[in-house]
Amino acid sequence: MSPPAQPGVPGGRGSKVPPARKLLCMCSLSLCLTYLCYSLMGGTGPGALRSPAALSGTAAPRSPAALPGTAVPGAPRSPAALPGTAAPRSPAGPPGSSSAPAPSAAPTRASNSSREGAAGAWLRTPLAPGEVITAQSGAFERDPQESSTTDEELSRAGSPGSRGGGSTTPDYGEKRLPQALIIGVKKGGTRALLEAIRAHPDVRAVGTEPHFFDRNYEKGLEWYRNVMPKTLDGQITMEKTPSYFVTNEAPRRIHSMAKDTKLIVVVRNPVTRAISDYTQTLSKKPEIPTFEVLAFKNRTLGLIDASWSAIRIGIYALHLENWLQYFPLSQILFVSGERLITDPAGEMAKVQDFLGLKRIVTEKHFYFNKTKGFPCLKKPEDSSAPRCLGKSKGRTHPKIDPDVIHRLRKFYKPFNVMFYQMTGQDFQWEQEESDK
Repeated sequence: MSPPAQPGVPGGRGSKVPPARKLLCMCSLSLCLTYLCYSLMGGTGPGALRSPAALSGTAAPRSPAALPGTAVPGAPRSPAALPGTAAPRSPAGPPGSSSAPAPSAAPTRASNSSREGAAGAWLRTPLAPGEVITAQSGAFERDPQESSTTDEELSRAGSPGSRGGGSTTPDYGEKRLPQALIIGVKKGGTRALLEAIRAHPDVRAVGTEPHFFDRNYEKGLEWYRNVMPKTLDGQITMEKTPSYFVTNEAPRRIHSMAKDTKLIVVVRNPVTRAISDYTQTLSKKPEIPTFEVLAFKNRTLGLIDASWSAIRIGIYALHLENWLQYFPLSQILFVSGERLITDPAGEMAKVQDFLGLKRIVTEKHFYFNKTKGFPCLKKPEDSSAPRCLGKSKGRTHPKIDPDVIHRLRKFYKPFNVMFYQMTGQDFQWEQEESDK
């Protein structure tokens, strides 16, 4: 008889840890060490960079066979603990059922007392609603940088005759929960990906962002299902909400809905992504401080302020660690935001393969718009002009101090390398920067 399994150790004594888990353990350890060093430099105030465990909900270790549960707030976690561990949860029905726990109030956001003036008062907040909220809360605050989808828009999206995907939405079929989600990242190219995949006849997708797993979870699965377009057998239902990737509770909630859900993450050079994020906000709030002011906790020391959401979203390795607690890498596809522009057909081939679809969206569907600087979508059989994304896409970025760019590249480099190791993909962001 084999010896009993030890808690937290797959297979018990004498067994070998799978290579993938070894890599994930090493990644978690490296992340913790990197954060520890950065926290020591930046102090322990409200604006200080937190450890991966703090940002990912500080989940307590669990047995590999245990069901994914609610993260335990404040529970310490060893850097070497196996990713994918969480405390067992009590049996609870899906959101909206009578057995679901009652929503609890979201914790108050901490302010950054080290900032002065307008810079200190603006956007010193967690990067997304629910990012470090571990309770099922219906009181999520909205990040000023996140676009909002109203209930009225969602109601129109789920009503008969609305455009859920393709060119028309039939009044027949059945509303289903999504089998695939575009979960991130903001300003990475998620809208371009959604519009391209909607051209596939076997995909039906919501055009608006439901924000179910971060803002509207207390409304229940039936509300979420009703937002979806009607589909026929063999068609895939999809939606995209970029803030899911940085929302602490999203992985557990999605896993609770369907553990075989396919996830797509569009990632982009985090430096470029941060500037694009800032540019979007600047277009709405011209009075905000400069990018240089917001990017630093201490400009003299060159200490990056990772409490600013525009910076912290780009620490992809940190956020991915949270998702790998519930989903294997085989269920997550990472799409390059850069290649989605330079080779949209190539990236879409990967997306269609991942979703188990025939490769119908090809190079014939794209036309590069030199004015906008990115591809536009067209129908091969249609002679009309290509359909380009709106004026909110492709904005001209403000000129940023080269020294700030250089310091941001240095800040992100160890996290980028860790992300490459975790995903098994080299996005070559450092190579792109050396070519500039």
